[in-house]
Amino acid sequence: MGLRATKPSPANATATNAGASASASPASTATSGSGKSGLLALPIGHILFNEGDKASSLYIIQKGQLRLFRPKGRGFIELTVLRAGEVIGEMAYFAEDPNDQKRSCSAQAITPTEVIEISFNAFTKTLSTLNPWFKTIFNTLAERLRKTNTRLKELESNSVSSVHGPGGNQSEYKFFRNIDVVRLLSTFFLVIKAHSENKNNVFEIHKKTLKHYAIDIYNITDAKFEEFINLLKYLELLELAPDNDNIPNIMKFPRVDILRSLFIFINTQRNLADDKRIIISDKCEIFLQKILTQLYDKKIDTPWAEAEISSIITEFKTKGISVDASDLKPAIDSKFLTEPIVGNDGKLTCKVDHEFLKKNFLPIRFMNALSKFNEKKSKV
Repeated sequence: MGLRATKPSPANATATNAGASASASPASTATSGSGKSGLLALPIGHILFNEGDKASSLYIIQKGQLRLFRPKGRGFIELTVLRAGEVIGEMAYFAEDPNDQKRSCSAQAITPTEVIEISFNAFTKTLSTLNPWFKTIFNTLAERLRKTNTRLKELESNSVSSVHGPGGNQSEYKFFRNIDVVRLLSTFFLVIKAHSENKNNVFEIHKKTLKHYAIDIYNITDAKFEEFINLLKYLELLELAPDNDNIPNIMKFPRVDILRSLFIFINTQRNLADDKRIIISDKCEIFLQKILTQLYDKKIDTPWAEAEISSIITEFKTKGISVDASDLKPAIDSKFLTEPIVGNDGKLTCKVDHEFLKKNFLPIRFMNALSKFNEKKSKV
C-alpha cells in the first residue's frame, strides 16, 4: 500500500507526491480533516480521505478532478467524479449525530488537484450569521441529503456484481475490464479520426470534444475516461498540451493508428480460449524488448532473425535484474521465437519471428500495463 503523509499546514499546503503515473506505486494517503482551513495540492493518485475516516473539514475543488468510490470486497463501486467549483466532504457535516461525523466514501485525485479545506468549525460560524429563513432551507436540504445517502447505501447491494461472483463469493476485481478497454479504444480512435486536426502526423483534439463523445454518447464513466488517459500517457501514446486558457486540454496522439491495432488485438484475444491467448509475463516482456533493440541495432529487415541471448542475460546480471532464459517460455509458447540453443562458441541464441514480435510488442506492453493498473486499483 501507499505511504501515509502528514496533512500539510496552510502555509505549506502541498501534499507529498507518491507517484503520478499509471505505473507508479500505490498512491499515498493524506489524512484529511486537520481542523484548519487552507489550500491543499494533491498529485495524481493521492487519497484525500478514505471511507470511515473521522471528518472535520469539507473541501472546495479549485482545480483538477477527484473520483469518489466505495471499497467493496476486493474491488470498488465507482460513484462519480467531481471537478473544479464543486464541494466534497460535506456529507459528514450533515451527520445526524455530530459526534459520529465520518466519511461516507473515499476520494482520490485523478488529475493534479487543488482544494480549499474549510473546517467544520469555520463553516458552522458562517452558518450562524445567516438569516433564520435561510437556515430553514439549508437544514431541509441537509435532511434530504442524509436520506439520499442512506438510500444509496441500501441500494449498494445491487452494484456489486463486478466484485462478487455466483453465490456471493468474491471474484477478481478489475477497474478496466476488456470490454471497457475495447469501448474506450474504439471511441478514441473514431472520434480522433473524425474530429482531430492533423499537424505533421500528430493528431490534436480538445479533451472536451473527446469527453463529450466518450461520456455523453458512449456512456463511459468519468473515472474510466480520466484513468485511461493516464494509462495512454504512461505508454507515451498521448501527450497533453495547454489550450488557450493554459489548461492541459489539447490531446496529441502521435500514433493514432496504434489505437486501432490495440483494439483489434484485445478484441481478438478476449474471444479466444485461455490456452490460445498471448500472455507474456513482465520478465518476458523485458527480455523481448532487449531482443527487439538488439535486432533493430543490426537493422534486420527479414521476418526471421537470430538473436544472441547470452549478452542480454549478462547485461541483466550486471544490473542486478533477475531475468534468465527460462523467462522466455511464454514467448516460445506464443511462437515469437524458438527454443534457445547453445552454439559451438558457447553462446546462447534463438530464432525470432521479428515481424510478428514487432507487430505485437506494443499490444503486449499495453496489456501488461493494464494488468498492473488493475492490480494497483484493487489495492488502493
